[in-house]
Amino acid sequence: MNKIIYYVATGIFTLVMLFSAGMYFFNHEYVKAAFTSLGYPTYLIYPYATAKLLGLFAIWNPKFHLIKEWAYAAFFFAVLLAFFAHIMVGDGEQMAAAIALVALIVSYIFSKKV
Repeated sequence: MNKIIYYVATGIFTLVMLFSAGMYFFNHEYVKAAFTSLGYPTYLIYPYATAKLLGLFAIWNPKFHLIKEWAYAAFFFAVLLAFFAHIMVGDGEQMAAAIALVALIVSYIFSKKV
């Protein structure tokens, strides 16, 4: 049962991050406007999308134990800060970050039980 919960949570988190990274790469103007409204520099868009993809690779690869821990930590802070950035701006876009945060926490907890 722990494996199922781990894979479902990690899968949900992965889907949210892949959607996000895909938006960064393929809908650049929309993401650029969102970054500007949140007060973030737009030159971070492509490196941030790349970092998300590398982090997902680390989370899914069983050989990278230490890097996996760092990826979980980085994703935790990134998603938490995204959640509060959307709340502070009041754009109503915080739900994806909330879903990602819950999925990430469940994935991390159950990765220790698998």
